[in-house]
This record gives sequence, structure tokens and C-alpha cells, in this order.
Amino acid sequence: MLKNKRIGNYLNQSVVGGHYNAYIPQDLPPAPPLDLQVLYPYLEKATKALAELNSSTQAIPNTSLFIYMYVRKEALLSSQIEGTQSSFSDLILFEHAQKPSVSLDDVEEVSNYVQAIKHALSRIENGFPLSLRLLKETHAILLKGVRGSHKYPGEFRRTQNWIGGTKPSNAFFVPPPPEYLTELLGNLENFLHDETHHLPVLIQAGLLHVQFETIHPFLDGNGRLGRLLITLLLCQKELLLEPILYLSLYLKQNRTIYYDLLQQVRTHGTWETWLEFFLEGVYITATQAVLTTQTINKLFDTDLAKIETLGRVKFTCLTLFEFLKRLPQVSVASVAQELSISAPTARNALKALETLGILKEISGKQRDKVYVYKKYLDVLEEGSEPIK
Repeated sequence: MLKNKRIGNYLNQSVVGGHYNAYIPQDLPPAPPLDLQVLYPYLEKATKALAELNSSTQAIPNTSLFIYMYVRKEALLSSQIEGTQSSFSDLILFEHAQKPSVSLDDVEEVSNYVQAIKHALSRIENGFPLSLRLLKETHAILLKGVRGSHKYPGEFRRTQNWIGGTKPSNAFFVPPPPEYLTELLGNLENFLHDETHHLPVLIQAGLLHVQFETIHPFLDGNGRLGRLLITLLLCQKELLLEPILYLSLYLKQNRTIYYDLLQQVRTHGTWETWLEFFLEGVYITATQAVLTTQTINKLFDTDLAKIETLGRVKFTCLTLFEFLKRLPQVSVASVAQELSISAPTARNALKALETLGILKEISGKQRDKVYVYKKYLDVLEEGSEPIK
């Protein structure tokens, strides 16, 4: 019986106290070639959804704000898959130098992800190629000053790692030994820039994600960086006009299937099954993003119309309203400081928005009250509850 050429090789390794099998994947693209006929219906749906997302993004008046918030939601969700417990409001408060409700380590980890995304996209926009060097730069930002900061940020690993279990011999999966990384990553980068395979960009993205996760080239942060790689490729290839397609919510909600399919590619070479799941995720995620833009814009329009009915306090409320779009949870002191107005003026504006039903006071205190733009925060936080 001929060995399936899509399946990698297991390399038996000896360590003190036992043995383990490390996995060496086959190079990309898969051989035998992908059955694109099976994938075309999924590919067509996903591509059309991306086109609609690009169109809807161009049509909204607050594109930069939407990107600002969407990037943060992706950072939050991708980090939650790795086990952080930060919420959306925790991240926003942290970024505005206010105290979040959870461990600072968790929030800093998510904040680093935001900075990593911004750095990588800025480099690409300025003509720097999506490459191993850029992935190392991005990884260095991802792990800066957080729990993985002792695990060589920005450097490919020089020791064996594993997934699940307490050691390689009882692990769920053991990636390639470090001495194989140069050759494997070289192939990954070659595939990234190879135009001769003529594979659609979305198919390339799905293949690269699995290969990156299988190689697991860093000691920490591989999952987050592997998910980010998808968006970076789509932006570089201009399939996405703005960085607002992130699969982390879909992968978080389907994480058992996600991990199972990654493993099945390794053990059975089932690339088509994985790509069907991946493309369906792109379709669902892009469709959700379009609906989110519409929901947020409708909410803003409705609330803006309410503010226009106010008297003298209207102009302060309009300025406050723009600030609330970036920080949906505020106090009198924070508003006074950020808008450079007096505390009584800030208090009057907040009370006016509360009366209109735009803000909700959540502290129940007589002093140091906290106000939340809850309807907006509810849209942003949808699906972002920490994994228990």
C-alpha cells in the first residue's frame, strides 16, 4: 500500500526517561494537488462575502473607528483561545489608563496583540513583504513584557516544544525538532511568495495557517500569530481593503472541531475537509462583520438624532458622544480630563445622555458614578465572553 504523500513523517526521539514522536510535515502545496472542484462552492461564497465586506466598509462614515474597535475585538478573542480572561471593556479601560477588572497580565497580553497587528499592517502598507522576518518582528511585540516574555520573543525556538500534556512523551502533538525549522520555514516562506501554484488567495491562507501551526516555530504565541497570518496575507494580496476579517470568534466557538481538523490534516492529509471548514468560517465571519457595521451605524444615527433635540448642553454632548465611541465606559473625572472641561459641565452632559437613554449608570454610587454606553458595548462584546 502506497503511503499518502500528504502525510508527514514521525521522527522517533529519545529523551531521559522515554521516547516521543515529533512530526515533520510535507512541504506546501499539498501533493496530490487539492480537489478544487469540491472547494469552489465554499470559495465562491467566502469570496463574495469578502467583496460585500469591503463594499460596506467603504460606505460607512466611521471606518477608522470601526477598524479601531474591530482590531481590539480580534485581539481579545484570539487571546481568549489561549486562555486569557480579559473582557472587551477591560481592554478599553487599560488602554485609557484606567483600572480593568481582571489581571493586568491578561489585559497586557491582549493590548500587545493590538500593537502587533498595527505594526505588521503598517509594515505591509509601506511595502515590506510578508515574510519570516516580519513574523519575527510581530512576535517580539506580541510577547513583550508578558507571560511569554522569557520564551525568546522574536526568535525561532531552539528547543523542542509540544502541545498538550506535561512533556513530549505524553503530549497531544509534538511539532518538528528545532534542527528542522530552517528547512520547513524556508518552504513556508517560498510558498508564501510563489505565484506558480495559481491557488486562490483564500486557499493559500488556509494552507499557510495549518502549516504554521504544525511547525509551531516559536516557544509561545504560535496560535495568535498563526491566526494573524491569515489577515496579513489577505490584506497584502488586497483581498481585504481593511483589516476587519478575523476568524477568532468562529474558531473560538468551534475550537474542538478546529483542533480536530488541524490534527486530521497531519494524520490523514485531509486538506479539503479543513479548507471547507476554513472557507465557511471566512464566509460567516465576513457576513457577521457586515451586520456589525450596519448595527453600529444605525445605533449611532439613532442616538445622534436624540442628542440633536437637546438645548445648550447639545454641543458638549456631541463631543462626549464622539469620545464614547472610543471609550464606552466613563466617569465624570475621566470625561472632564479627556475633553478638557469642568467637572460640573461633564456631569451635566453625562446626565443628559443618561436621560436620553444613551448612557446607563452602573455603579449605584452617589459619588464617582460610572456611565456605560451599554447598547454600543453590547454590540462590541457579542461573543467575547471569556472561555470558562
